[in-house]
Amino acid sequence: MKKIILVFIVFFIVPFVYAQEVNEEYIKAHYDKIEQYIPMRDGVKLFTSIYIPKDKSQKYPILLNRTPYTVAPYGPDKYKNTLGNFPQMAKEKYIFVYQDVRGKWMSEGVYENIRPTRSKENKALIDESTDTYDTIDWLVKNVSNNNGKVGMYGISYPGFYSTAGLINSHPALKAVSPQAPVTDWFIGDDFRHGGALFLFDAFRFMYTFDAPRPKPTTNANAPKGFTLQSEDYYKFFLQYPTLSELKNKYLSHTVKFWDDLAKHQTLDTFWSRRTITNYLNDVKPAVMVVGGTFDAEDTYGAFETYKQIEKRNKKNNNILVIGPWFHGGWVRSQGDYFGDIRFGEKTSLYYQQNLELAFFDYYLKGKGNFNPAEATIFFSGMNQWKTFDQWPPKEATPQTYFLHQDYSLRKDKPSQESAFTEYISDPNKPVPFQEGIITNRTREYMIADQRFVANRPDVLVFETEELQEDLTLAGPITADLKVSMTGTDADFIVKVIDVYPDTSSVTSPVSDKIVMKGYQMLIRGEVLRGRFREGFDKEKPFVPNEITTVKLTLPDVLIPSRKDIN
Repeated sequence: MKKIILVFIVFFIVPFVYAQEVNEEYIKAHYDKIEQYIPMRDGVKLFTSIYIPKDKSQKYPILLNRTPYTVAPYGPDKYKNTLGNFPQMAKEKYIFVYQDVRGKWMSEGVYENIRPTRSKENKALIDESTDTYDTIDWLVKNVSNNNGKVGMYGISYPGFYSTAGLINSHPALKAVSPQAPVTDWFIGDDFRHGGALFLFDAFRFMYTFDAPRPKPTTNANAPKGFTLQSEDYYKFFLQYPTLSELKNKYLSHTVKFWDDLAKHQTLDTFWSRRTITNYLNDVKPAVMVVGGTFDAEDTYGAFETYKQIEKRNKKNNNILVIGPWFHGGWVRSQGDYFGDIRFGEKTSLYYQQNLELAFFDYYLKGKGNFNPAEATIFFSGMNQWKTFDQWPPKEATPQTYFLHQDYSLRKDKPSQESAFTEYISDPNKPVPFQEGIITNRTREYMIADQRFVANRPDVLVFETEELQEDLTLAGPITADLKVSMTGTDADFIVKVIDVYPDTSSVTSPVSDKIVMKGYQMLIRGEVLRGRFREGFDKEKPFVPNEITTVKLTLPDVLIPSRKDIN
């Protein structure tokens, strides 16, 4: 038998290639490359690489990818080894366009992280939406043999730029796929979750990404990444626990964003103007939002982008696709397993052929009959794709479980309302997010076995009885807590975990030495900085020893727990 919903509450202050080989020689044989500086409305020129099919027997749509991560290789005689999100796209023949965004790599201008969207308040003349509009306008008017239709796609930060293209979009923009899009850097993506800074991710990323670029440069002169001599990041961040200490010791070379992280500690206008979903009104192109259940960076962004388009647009053509993937795993892996968990099929191949390729072929080429469900979701556990006419599914019914003093998790209310559990949390000995010596933040930690922290005295574990029937979790989960503390603030971390039965015969695809019996698979975890319990735009300290309500909502889950796993 199997158990479900083991909750931790913690307080503390190479892409794969298809059989038909696509490589640099193939791209050179089938595409011509043009490098072009495209002028924006304020005179700044953006470096753009354009790959045009040599076959002129028909006109082709344009697929645009705007990126802060370089359009390399540079030089008209140097070609990428594949085009589009995956090799089959190059076979399908589009006009592929890659652009260094304003202020990055070979483009002119000044870069600004998640640049604020133009509004009456900030009176900006340009934003990423206007740069997208101006780029598309130039492309459809100047690139030979295009059919007048444009699509956009992008994973992670390029996903943000794809989303930006939806705002006051160019008439030629017909289909957009934001994938694991950077969406909200204060509430749920990358650097901050629930107002709490993910120090490890912020430091490692900004060390190189925020390095100064005094003039346009190619990737050959890219800044070097941070190297930690001891290779023990747990120890490192205990030695340098504050933003100012890290800035003074290691980040003096970076520009302003690290200082902005320290300066803007609440959801003020600095952050709200950078929250792209606040502006997703009057969306005209078809949209396919894509995300991974086990994305360590932008799970929140995929769900929130989809939900806000639905909320803000009475009429829209907006669908959601979620698979059992890590960050970008739908094109960076075959998707048949992740970490120790198997999915029973190559989920990425299914997605590429039946969803992404079909999406762009239909809206940009008029090819095929693309009629997907509103939400196409892969449920690991049962290892099946499911379709829904809305998300969260209307079939879902709310279920309430109560924490009991004996550490059980049950549907019946505790008989003693005053019952409680307590422990001591020491910020100098924080609970690690992954097992072992932390030499890097692994992507697998989003699904990893949690037994390595279950027995710590500063972790509370509440567990159900063994399941007597299958249970499917679909949608958001809210932890409704009543807490008191001796201090005035704390971070709350809640994890929902699926416990494998001791009789399980499942094996890990990684190693036959990994014990899967009793495996505690992380389904979802999230953090809330306690002082934001009444809103992210204001801070409210706790009154010591006073019972206070704290509600923490985790990003959507889509997991069926089977009573037996054999």
